[in-house]
Amino acid sequence: MAALWRSYQRLMAQHPWKVQILTAGSLVGVGDVISQQLVERRGLSGHSSRRTLKMMAIGFCFVGPVVGGWYQLLDRLIPGNTRMVALKKMVLDQAGFAPCFLGCFLAIAGALNGLSTEESWAKVRRLWPAVQIANFYFIPLNHRVTEPCPMVVPGPGIDQAMPMDACGAGG
Repeated sequence: MAALWRSYQRLMAQHPWKVQILTAGSLVGVGDVISQQLVERRGLSGHSSRRTLKMMAIGFCFVGPVVGGWYQLLDRLIPGNTRMVALKKMVLDQAGFAPCFLGCFLAIAGALNGLSTEESWAKVRRLWPAVQIANFYFIPLNHRVTEPCPMVVPGPGIDQAMPMDACGAGG
């Protein structure tokens, strides 16, 4: 396991952008598998590979590049690594970036699932209060302020789940 981690770190040092994008897509895909198997309890026969591939595509093409680019910009805007710098970055991330990111993420996921803009917005309005209650009740504060890690909230029907930010980045 240590050798695998060293290899990952070496690749991250050599090709940070590519590795971040691949990591984001992979983690979003794993999140969807976990959602389907552990939350929705679909079992292997009921697993929607199509939905997992859609979520991975969002991770590879949107989450990885956008979040990676945002963190690079954030480091240029607020250089340093003191506690105060970290707090400033977190406030800017949560107040400015996260709402825009989450809105775009949900719109993309809705569009890939064939929802109109109005249907996507209605789902967000219906789900968001419950998501935030769960976020504030179950997710410890130190996990609510980390980088966005999209997961999926079960929705009605196959391929109609709405993604959520399990880390509270949309908070």
